[in-house]
Amino acid sequence: MEKIIDESKQGESLVLENKEQNTRKLYIESYGCAMNFSDSEIVASILSNQGYNTTQKLEDADLVLVNTCSIRDKAEQTVRKRLEKYNAVKRINPRMKVGVLGCMAERLKSKFLEEEKIVDLVVGPDAYKDLPNLLAEVEDGRDAINVILSKEETYGDISPVRLNSNGVTAFVSITRGCDNMCTFCVVPFTRGRERSRDPQSILEEINDLWARGFKEITLLGQNVDSYLWYGGGLKKDFDKASDIQKATAVNFANLLDMCAKAQPHMRIRFSTSNPQDLTLDVIETMAKHHNICKHIHLPVQSGSNRILKAMNRLHTREEYFQLIDNIKRLIPDCAISHDLIAGFPTETEQDHQDTLSLMDYVKYNFGYMFTYSERPGTLAERKMEDDVPEEVKKRRLAEIVQLQREHSEIRTKQYLNTVVEVLIEKESKKSNKEWSGRTSQNSVAVFPKAQYNIGDLVKVKITDCTSATLIGEAIGLSDNQ
Repeated sequence: MEKIIDESKQGESLVLENKEQNTRKLYIESYGCAMNFSDSEIVASILSNQGYNTTQKLEDADLVLVNTCSIRDKAEQTVRKRLEKYNAVKRINPRMKVGVLGCMAERLKSKFLEEEKIVDLVVGPDAYKDLPNLLAEVEDGRDAINVILSKEETYGDISPVRLNSNGVTAFVSITRGCDNMCTFCVVPFTRGRERSRDPQSILEEINDLWARGFKEITLLGQNVDSYLWYGGGLKKDFDKASDIQKATAVNFANLLDMCAKAQPHMRIRFSTSNPQDLTLDVIETMAKHHNICKHIHLPVQSGSNRILKAMNRLHTREEYFQLIDNIKRLIPDCAISHDLIAGFPTETEQDHQDTLSLMDYVKYNFGYMFTYSERPGTLAERKMEDDVPEEVKKRRLAEIVQLQREHSEIRTKQYLNTVVEVLIEKESKKSNKEWSGRTSQNSVAVFPKAQYNIGDLVKVKITDCTSATLIGEAIGLSDNQ
């Protein structure tokens, strides 16, 4: 998963899903990608059956868990600062136990128990079902750790507790792990090899969400387009499958079609895509169903073929352009967003200019842009010198960000004087008299509340915009409501 969601979202909970008979309190924080937030919902569900309800008050917690990210050094430093905060609280509340979950736990393993004396347990992304046993170890006065990566675990049998939910949108995890060994990325080492979840369990989760009033789901995976279900097992072992398994296998285009048909009024998004795996049949499926949102997050990382090869990205600049052309041909109103890294090892000024020219070709709606951050254990860290000076990285990033601002403004201005469909998600941050929601293209739109409510799908006439936000007025409920 390449897109970073939020490194500061803390203490998520949903009181409505808490069990009345539960007496212990769980405080859980999530950092990094959407998969981590989804995993926290699985953890909350597992612990709900162990007598824990979630709380938003750290000081009241019997158990504090932080679900961590290792994709950038900044994310890890944020977690270490939070552990210092927990330590201060633990002095006042010595019965409180603290655990580290997720990718950082997988990367550092027992070092966490040695370095961070406050930490009582360390749990990797595939070991959440072992939490009851690990907590029993902690209760007996022992440190506990399980960072074993699995070839089978997908948590398809766990019904997640929806944390910090608006009751409108939800994540649905469909794959775990990643087989793409991009040289800058820790995910294959912290989340293991790629495996897909049973499509029937995915459909059951979506049907349950619709029955409970949810209006939009996001299918999640480190690389959703690589989804492949043939009865279980690792993606890399598909060539060993039987003829009947291969004939009845479900790929991502098939799954997307099944989800769209199962709930034709449920909005469907997916993230994250990898250019090498986004096949034409996925784009055709998106074009066929009105309820599949017209937005693709398509990380490119660099516009230079030389750097793409050094990153072990299995696509070229030209193949990426062809993919963009196919998307625009089949879904003319599709929004496209990106991830870009400035200052990857050996990146020259010409490589940087190639990135800028690629951006000019695509004119992305928005993107996530970073300077290169060397991650321990990756191939780039082992084999490549981080040789681009920090000031050069920052200057190149600033140029990328500025160009993206210009493109974002062009894209949002295209919606002026048009009518868009918006799913109301929450109150606007700037005014309690306005609603905020997203279009199918993932643009944020704000407009006066009038008679509408959270969860309504409304038609909004766009009268103004900033580079990131559409501003308008609702003119009625959508025909798809």
